[in-house]
Amino acid sequence: QLRLVESGGGLVQPGGSLRLSCAASGGNLRGYAIGWFRQAPGKAREGVSCISTGGGITNYADSVKGRFTISRDNVQNTVYLQMSSLKPEDIAVYYCAADYLSTSCRGTYWGRGTQVTVSS
Repeated sequence: QLRLVESGGGLVQPGGSLRLSCAASGGNLRGYAIGWFRQAPGKAREGVSCISTGGGITNYADSVKGRFTISRDNVQNTVYLQMSSLKPEDIAVYYCAADYLSTSCRGTYWGRGTQVTVSS
């Protein structure tokens, strides 16, 4: 069974940076598009970024474009989200999700999430 585990969340000051990791076990991420989603308190889940199976195609929400970068290492079986210039509006639980043989990130397999808090 494919399992996804997020890590790297924490508390940072506005303008700070974090790198989130999504590590897979029980399966190989090759063949899966991987997306990052987030859910802020009192708000609906929203898509943040998506990366294709080989990493050649990436997409970002307008709210994070230019600040966040998604990447993947299929040898390490891990996907990353590098977050810079963090703002209080980025506060949320961040989830990664995998979709097999898909060009879009819809969320078939999910991790449990990691909390990101931005506060001075």
